[in-house]
Amino acid sequence: MRRKRSIFASGAAPPVGAYPHAIEVGNLLFLSGIGPRAPDGGPLAGVTLGADDSVLGYDIEMQCHAVFRNVRAVLESAGVSLGDLVDVTVFLTDIERDFKTFNRVWGEYFPQEGPCRTTVEVTRLPTPIAIELKCIASLAGATAD
Repeated sequence: MRRKRSIFASGAAPPVGAYPHAIEVGNLLFLSGIGPRAPDGGPLAGVTLGADDSVLGYDIEMQCHAVFRNVRAVLESAGVSLGDLVDVTVFLTDIERDFKTFNRVWGEYFPQEGPCRTTVEVTRLPTPIAIELKCIASLAGATAD
């Protein structure tokens, strides 16, 4: 049986606080909220900031792809893939504007049946991003350490 283990993925953007990318418990992997930040700490994907760090505009498609790259990197660090996701909660800051684009991008990553999904609109996220994913994956097929 697997014990509780923290996962830190070198290929994903670092967490913005004192927490791991994910925690493995039994046959489940619980990912912390994952956003579209660059793994190297570079600029936010698809975000244009003003001199005062206010968001002047953003490209939701670029942010969606960046989020999925980060989620994939965390999953791969635990020995699983996007196909092992069982539940995803999507947080969008403008559901009316961005839901259709997100759905299209989602279909690129899950062309067949994907995981369960809930999408909600939030007023804001901890950094100037427009999307964040909270995921749970099955480790049933993962290779044990």
